[in-house]
Amino acid sequence: MKKFIALLPALLFSFLLMAQPPQVPAEKGASFGNKVAGEETAVSADLLTANLTTEGQTKEMVVKGKIKEVCKAEGCWVRMETKEGSFLIKMKDHAFLVPVAMEGRTVVVSGTATFKETTVAQLRHFAEDAGKSAEEIAKITEPKKEVVMQATGIKVVE
Repeated sequence: MKKFIALLPALLFSFLLMAQPPQVPAEKGASFGNKVAGEETAVSADLLTANLTTEGQTKEMVVKGKIKEVCKAEGCWVRMETKEGSFLIKMKDHAFLVPVAMEGRTVVVSGTATFKETTVAQLRHFAEDAGKSAEEIAKITEPKKEVVMQATGIKVVE
């Protein structure tokens, strides 16, 4: 039992370190997750959101766009810019994380995009992960219908 108690602080510290975004640069050519195939045929983020408008509609695809925001807590999601705002990209099954330095970079993402409703609780959770203030989080009172992509791979192209 004494050995376990002595080991407990080390275990807690290692879990804390594992819940951090990768501290690597997001330079051109950097890849995260699976290899992105079909980079040359990637559709723009605007085209994706314009064509995915029916709740439950799902498409497997590769999309290209600029990263507007990255989860500051773990690097487990990003938001990609569109003309209408942005859409959410989550790392499928938390299989990989991305660095906060990816914000502002142009990337290609492969995965499955779905038009769905994001609950108030989820929106507040994402706002908290993004480092929003308590006042900003409290203003989230309505669910949001949006495109959410489950990424299997991301590659920085610019």
